[in-house]
Amino acid sequence: MKRFRPGVIPTVVVALLLPLMVSLGFWQLGRGAEKTALLASYAERRVADPMTSTELPVSADPAYRRVHLQGHFDAAHSLLLDNRQRNGKVGVELLQPFQDQRTGLWLLVNRGWLPWPDRRVPPQFTTPAEALNIDAWVYVAPGATFQLHADPVSHVWPQTITAVEPARLWKTLDRDGFAYELRAEPGPASYQTDWPVVAMGPEKHLGYAVQWFAMATALFGLYVYLGCHNAKEKHHGNGHESTQHV
Repeated sequence: MKRFRPGVIPTVVVALLLPLMVSLGFWQLGRGAEKTALLASYAERRVADPMTSTELPVSADPAYRRVHLQGHFDAAHSLLLDNRQRNGKVGVELLQPFQDQRTGLWLLVNRGWLPWPDRRVPPQFTTPAEALNIDAWVYVAPGATFQLHADPVSHVWPQTITAVEPARLWKTLDRDGFAYELRAEPGPASYQTDWPVVAMGPEKHLGYAVQWFAMATALFGLYVYLGCHNAKEKHHGNGHESTQHV
């Protein structure tokens, strides 16, 4: 130990930061594994045959399952999910209530992305008036809950929001509705429907984990170097003093 003198302050700093960096690295690895499993589950369910709307309310795990719907859109209560970009262009996603004619259940269907280049002009969209057969899939946000940020005192539709909570919408409209958003597959009632499954892929988490482990290694290496360097300086200083004393 006489050959290793890092000092009190560096020791305290390393004791605090090193475990934190290592734990963040393993946390990122864990998140990456979760995303990998999520993508695998999504891929499996996306190629499965659609379930019927009667099966949807009793499904124990509806996330990412495909559903076949028959019914009408409610054009009078449209929601515009703001701050959505595609290929560098700003826009919104159009969500509308859809009533399934077989069950009477209301579902909030995301019809896709629309450009909104000029905020002075409302986004332009149309709503089919006739009964439709559409396929959609259930979107459940990983690790997060939906929130509705529409103006609670506004009765003007469509409403511009920044996140979605279907349950609160159904309460506002006094309707019996499904608790999750459904995202429409490409079809005659859809706009641009190329949603990412997760905002950050597993490879990003792996990259962040590597960065945390690299910083932890660099910090520990610097700590070792500082301790050896200080010990060497101390040793030279003691030898010089002993020579003068003799």
